[in-house]
Amino acid sequence: MSVKIHIASEPHTAYANDICAMIESAARQRGTGIAKRKPEYITKKIRNGNAVIALDGETLVGFCYIEIWEDKKYVANSGLIVNPDYRGQGIAKKIKAKAFELSRKKYPDSKLFGITTSLPVMKINSDLGYKPVTFSELTRDETFWSGCQSCPNYDILTRNERKNCLCTGMLFDPKHPNNKPKEERQKNVAKYYRWVRLKTARFLKFFNPINLF
Repeated sequence: MSVKIHIASEPHTAYANDICAMIESAARQRGTGIAKRKPEYITKKIRNGNAVIALDGETLVGFCYIEIWEDKKYVANSGLIVNPDYRGQGIAKKIKAKAFELSRKKYPDSKLFGITTSLPVMKINSDLGYKPVTFSELTRDETFWSGCQSCPNYDILTRNERKNCLCTGMLFDPKHPNNKPKEERQKNVAKYYRWVRLKTARFLKFFNPINLF
């Protein structure tokens, strides 16, 4: 395997359509968690130097981009995807680490956050110093939350007045990073994830009750 991870630049705009198709495919497979994006949006991120791309020669392997909220108070590493043919090789972790490094370099005073339904992503974030938080600690920018409209669980988010949903919020605060030992962080993430799964089951039962008649 000769996968290389780059800070995306102008030549990589040629992959914009393939990136969008991969994001949409991943969203369908998960059933939640990734907002759909248009090629123009991805192209802009690449040209602004706010994206990371993984390539095996000319084959698209993975991608992640940076979003900026509330005048750089918050930034997010979004749209993390990996080509199905390359999964299970630790590539997502490497892409996320590169995006995190880029975010810290360009926006050193910003809080980094994300929302996810994936336990592996939660573990990756935990290794980088993120911690699980309630949605109240995330950006209040309307544009960010409107990006969730393409998720099939958006109705749950709105009915809960954006206080919680099936995703888990995670936050890296540069002033207060999560410096606990890795084993303790992983245990906390696992416990939080179990709680989220229980919450998810309750939400789905409430919002999609079984029709017995």
